[in-house]
Amino acid sequence: MEFRLLGAVSVDTEDGELPLGPAKRRSVLAALLLRPNTTVPVDHLIDALWAERPPAHAKTVVQGHISRLRALLSAGRADAYGVELATRGAAYVLRMPETLLDAYRFEELAGLARQQKHPSDSILMLHEALALWHGPPLNGAVSGPPLEAAAQALEEARLTAVQDLARAHGKLGEHDRAVAVLRAEAAAHPLREPLSAALVLALYRAGRQSEALDHYHRTRRLLADELGVDPGPELAGAYARVLSADRNDRNDRDHRGGQPGRAPHTPSGDRAAPSSPAVLSGPGPDPGSAPHPPAPAPSSAPSSAPVEGREGPAGAPAGPGTSGDDSAAALPSRAPDLLPRASGTVLGRSAELAALGRAAAGESAVCLVTGPTGVGKTTLAVHWAHRARGSFPDGRLFADLRGFSTTGEATASDVLHEFLTALGVAPRHVPESVNAAAALYRSLTADRRVLVVLDNARSSEQVRPLLPGGPGCVTVVTSRQRLDGLVATDCARPLPLGMLGPDDATALLRAALGEERVAAEPEAARRLAVLCDGLPLALRIIAARLATRPQWTLRAMADELADEQRRLKLLSAEDTGVEAALRLSVQQLPPSAGVMFRRLGLHTGPDLDRYAAAALAGCTPGRAGDALEQLAAAHLVEDSAPGRWTLHDLVRLYARSLADESDREGLLRLLDHYLCTALAAAAAAEPGSQPCCTLPPDVHRPTVAPDFPDRARAMAWYTTERANLTGAVSAAARAGLADRAWRIALLLWPMVVQRARDGWTPVLRHALDAAVSLGDPDAESRACTLLGWVLTEEGRTDEALELLDRAPDRAAAAGDTEGRALALVNLGCARESRGEADEAVRCWTQAAEAARGAGLAQTGMLALHHLARHCLETAGAPQEALDHCDLALGLVPAGQAEARRVLLMTTRGRALLALGRPGEALEQLSAALETAERTHFRDGAVPVLDGLAEAARALGRTDEAEAYAERHRRALAGTATGTATGTAAGGG
Repeated sequence: MEFRLLGAVSVDTEDGELPLGPAKRRSVLAALLLRPNTTVPVDHLIDALWAERPPAHAKTVVQGHISRLRALLSAGRADAYGVELATRGAAYVLRMPETLLDAYRFEELAGLARQQKHPSDSILMLHEALALWHGPPLNGAVSGPPLEAAAQALEEARLTAVQDLARAHGKLGEHDRAVAVLRAEAAAHPLREPLSAALVLALYRAGRQSEALDHYHRTRRLLADELGVDPGPELAGAYARVLSADRNDRNDRDHRGGQPGRAPHTPSGDRAAPSSPAVLSGPGPDPGSAPHPPAPAPSSAPSSAPVEGREGPAGAPAGPGTSGDDSAAALPSRAPDLLPRASGTVLGRSAELAALGRAAAGESAVCLVTGPTGVGKTTLAVHWAHRARGSFPDGRLFADLRGFSTTGEATASDVLHEFLTALGVAPRHVPESVNAAAALYRSLTADRRVLVVLDNARSSEQVRPLLPGGPGCVTVVTSRQRLDGLVATDCARPLPLGMLGPDDATALLRAALGEERVAAEPEAARRLAVLCDGLPLALRIIAARLATRPQWTLRAMADELADEQRRLKLLSAEDTGVEAALRLSVQQLPPSAGVMFRRLGLHTGPDLDRYAAAALAGCTPGRAGDALEQLAAAHLVEDSAPGRWTLHDLVRLYARSLADESDREGLLRLLDHYLCTALAAAAAAEPGSQPCCTLPPDVHRPTVAPDFPDRARAMAWYTTERANLTGAVSAAARAGLADRAWRIALLLWPMVVQRARDGWTPVLRHALDAAVSLGDPDAESRACTLLGWVLTEEGRTDEALELLDRAPDRAAAAGDTEGRALALVNLGCARESRGEADEAVRCWTQAAEAARGAGLAQTGMLALHHLARHCLETAGAPQEALDHCDLALGLVPAGQAEARRVLLMTTRGRALLALGRPGEALEQLSAALETAERTHFRDGAVPVLDGLAEAARALGRTDEAEAYAERHRRALAGTATGTATGTAAGGG
């Protein structure tokens, strides 16, 4: 038996690898293996499983994983190897010989290798130690902080062993082998300076000096681009040693009359060092800039554009057009610098800064920084431009193109005039036409390294005349628009800028308010970051409010900001603010996109498709999709997935504030879209079932709606739209549209059946309140029925019975036979949960009789299934269970109510097994599995696989039984809530 952490977390036995299951179970094992023979508190295991706040049932989850690990270890005969997983109060200990753990053996071998006197012995041990690795450490475990830290420590130990191996080869003079060992690791960890330093020296010692210098310079550039730092002492020292040895080689050749000579070697393999250490003099590269080859000398101006101060031939007076005050084009004595003052703290943008650094290194001539208003595009561009000034010795140009300004956008003519003047062209010689001015601008920058920052661009057309002409120039454009045209025609590199994450947003508050103030209220600071949507502009405004109000607590400000009616007002400061910035963006929209934006504020969930957008705007889905694309190009919505769009919270609040009475009609159309579409999805999810409600007489039917060709597509729609549908119920209740609220809620029943314990109670409470307010007994009965069943599944039986006891009478008062039968079925389930078996059977029998009398096949099928299940599992009467199943399966033709058919076939197969007919049971359960997999009924497949394993064992088919058992374990691990009972509480 072998326990592995150096790669995928696994346990190998003589019979193969143990099936550990999901990532959290592997993580529990990893946490125990990291501290073998040591008591590990359950709180430590919880910390390893959940990076954020753990759920309330975290201890139960850990206990479940421990129990399963014990069973797996027992199946792997771990006790024969002295392995035991024991409980010690609120903690666990994995007792084991540590030699069974690969990480222990690796550490032992690596330690012994360092103690060997001869390098060849060290090499043998290190090869054996490194052979234990099979990939990244702790692979397959969850990425919580404790396990990430442990994985990082293991990886550090491996890299140290790699360096030890290379060093041992070097001591034997095997420098090419040392290079081979180090090169792959240096490529995989390019920012790890000790690896690069070792590779530089190994290459040099192998006689590959040019490769050594090349690797050093590539690493130096990467450190500058990615981290904004110079090489540390170890890497710089390796470079100096190579240079000094090279200098000695050249001196030696000179003394020999130009004949090549060979420098003596030190015992360690280094070439002999000079008598005094080499010093790398001169300032290092700017931390934020990328190093470059020397820039070409500035070219002279074109002959048609005379230069200021130029004299005629042989000292003669300057000819026409060449006098000092009439000169046209020359680089001024000092490189122009039009950059504005750098302002603001740039946090959480290391990837974007690195991308800009790569552009400066020649990767892209045009970088396009895009993002929503207030996200910090200008701050980022100007911050980087100041850091990179050393990379652009011929000048830094900046222009605010005012693409989203109340004062009107800057013209190309005005900007070119400013740029050409800065580049040394006399004002009177700036061409009047835009084309001529642009041509002169391109010629002046053709052979120079100039950085151009074009801020706040509205369109690609506005930018193109301002692009410089030289391959050594870089242009950074910022815009609220995506400017796809600039990407298509000018090969601009898009650099989208998103909202800050909670950690970076909190760090911004810390930078603005001080460490102590934020550290005193960390939760409130994080809450402020979330309420500000991670938008830097909003965060800075809140920081400004708090800075001028030192008596305010962060919690008090967060409470103020939580009021959606006041949030946008609070996020304004004098002449700036989120609302003002959004207003400028919206003003630039085409009319149809402007209407769509206002209506989106009325949407009820986190994202939407073009069908929902069409309902809001009262247009076709095609036109809605076009408007959404325009909003996405303006960064007012985001493409969250193909065909789906989402709004950030602050944008949604602003859109909602713009809506007027004419827009309110859009909410009713949206609710009716969800109502009609959910009705169609329910029919596709359960073919042949009776609808749980009729449409209101004044419903707005959508002209085009999503198509549901099968159950899988319908259930996928429910999953995607769940948050929107539950939000629609709440919005309908707030708007006083109770007739929509209860219908939309109850039409969720196919999904409720599949995931009963998935937090449905609040939305179903809305449905019940709406039904009661309308005085509609049919709606009240169905709401009580579905909510009562959910409460039963959650183990809240007393609450369930309060609702279910009244549901049959309310259905009878409405003359709804089907509703009464469904209520009786669920009442029976609740009674059974209370241990009242006789009452449960009476309810199910009454439901079956009522369904049969009214010709309600699917409802009758449901009642008979519960009777069959009771006979098999409680009464011990498998023949009666079989009879009930046969009767139920005959009520509905194949192809309808397939989820219920799966559950009935499963019960029937188990009844056959109990009657000693395993062959028939295997055949029946195989049919059930085929139906479950074909209809994507994942929860229904779980008990089928368990039954198949049992039937195969009864037939003596051991291998087949184990295969089914393994599939059952995997399926059980993949289900969120266990198996559903199949109760159709919403529709018959």
